[in-house]
Amino acid sequence: MSKTAFIAIVGRANVGKSSFVNRAVGQKVAIVSDKPQTTRTKILGVLTKNDDQLVFIDTPGLHKPRNTLGENMMKAVGAGLSDVDAAVLMVEAVTKFKFDKDNLPPAEIKLMDELKRRNIPAVLAINKIDLLKDKSELFQIISAYSSYMDFKAVVPFSAKNGDGADILIKELLAFTKDSVHYFDDDTVTDQTERTMISEIIREKLLLTLDNEVPHGIAIDLEQIFEKDNRDGEPILNVNAVIYCEKESHKGIIIGKGGAVLKKIGTFARTDIEKYYGTKVSLKLWVKVKENWRNMQGAIHGFGLD
Repeated sequence: MSKTAFIAIVGRANVGKSSFVNRAVGQKVAIVSDKPQTTRTKILGVLTKNDDQLVFIDTPGLHKPRNTLGENMMKAVGAGLSDVDAAVLMVEAVTKFKFDKDNLPPAEIKLMDELKRRNIPAVLAINKIDLLKDKSELFQIISAYSSYMDFKAVVPFSAKNGDGADILIKELLAFTKDSVHYFDDDTVTDQTERTMISEIIREKLLLTLDNEVPHGIAIDLEQIFEKDNRDGEPILNVNAVIYCEKESHKGIIIGKGGAVLKKIGTFARTDIEKYYGTKVSLKLWVKVKENWRNMQGAIHGFGLD
């Protein structure tokens, strides 16, 4: 008998939610970077093991929104908690704040309150244990969170090197219920080809650029088509526009003599080729659309609502 569970992955920004989902399903379905607000919408990752199917809902990191896009991202967190069988509250083993029951981050307290209000069973996943020099500190971390909420399980792990990830997946399989599989067994995400390519380009912008510039960037794919080259080899042709909010940001993205844009394009093309297993021709342009993060029409046009 087939079984399925829908699992929401929630937490603050940069705690490793997307990294875990990518590791769990065995390939990249969500982009990752060390910058806040990397994930902008809820993303489905699907893991099928024999008769069991886990559908992970990767949500944006909880933060205080400063624009319409941010408000939409927080709505995605709430939507990600709708009709799920369980949730993973992901936290960090190494942070800048002291662990105790009276000093937990407000965002995590808000999430735990919401999980309790909705009566959603939850697993506490403590990520980045590979950075924890003194493993005895885990007891303090576990005590701090467990004193606030009754978790079904607590799993220290590392999304980076995989230590403990299989234990976390095993704990989540316990939430599966008799049900049809909602996705084909070889499906790993609901992301479309256009979305994945756009996100890969944005990921390279996040990794290459500093400070505020990447948060005001959106990608619009103008063309995607496959065409054989002179040797009869198929090439995926991608023409994309990078939108930013300021003329000064446009100059930063392009760089002197186009060097930065060329670097971003090379990184993105290599990753797209790896993802799709085919040669890629990628052409990038940069345009300015001022204040687009506060324009619902633009947000919708970029597929971010």
